[in-house]
Amino acid sequence: MIRVAVTNPNTTASMTEGIARAARAAAAPDVEILAGQSAQGPEAIEGPFDGALAVPGMLAQMRRAELEGAGAHVIACFDDTGLDAARACLSAPVVGIGEAGMHIAALLAHRFAVVTTLSRSVPVISDNVRRYGFAERCSAVLASDIPVLALHDPATGAGDVISQHIEQALKQGAEAIVLGCAGMTDFARALEQRHGVPVIEGVGAAVGLASQLARQGAQTSRIGVWARPTRLSLLD
Repeated sequence: MIRVAVTNPNTTASMTEGIARAARAAAAPDVEILAGQSAQGPEAIEGPFDGALAVPGMLAQMRRAELEGAGAHVIACFDDTGLDAARACLSAPVVGIGEAGMHIAALLAHRFAVVTTLSRSVPVISDNVRRYGFAERCSAVLASDIPVLALHDPATGAGDVISQHIEQALKQGAEAIVLGCAGMTDFARALEQRHGVPVIEGVGAAVGLASQLARQGAQTSRIGVWARPTRLSLLD
């Protein structure tokens, strides 16, 4: 049995439960999902300030999951919060849902767009798009301006708002859509049927990639930026 740890970097239990459902739905029969969340930090990650506060608690939770036998890790925040730090300090491979979603989109369409939550998350995601080498493949990063924790509040009409942004993205040349928040996972299939284009949710994409890395016994390179740090005791 392969164990994949899926860690929610924020402290909201309802989000962790939704992420766990999506992860288990995407997992192969030989994959066990170890779902967890940070014990300290922000309730939601909406921009670089929240992201910075989330990293210590997230890394501590991921280290605990590794002691439970995780053969790969998923960071369940589309900003890929703390991804470099996690890859440096953990023994098993680490996949961020943002990077995973973009890779899957690039396999399914020549150009894709990201629809996320708040406008202040757009610069973080746009920087990641360039860093991952998708600048010429990503036509836009659009913000629905619905807070993460309000996505499932019926009063926000999040599904319809996201759908409107998808229509805008398609007019701008996108051929596939990546949902830019772990909290949007439940909207993916309905939006795909509504618009007739691939709609990728990052949790499922990341679980698939992480599972394959674990199955192959893959290891993170220790040359360069992900070299093993010398002060891991700071996380204990």
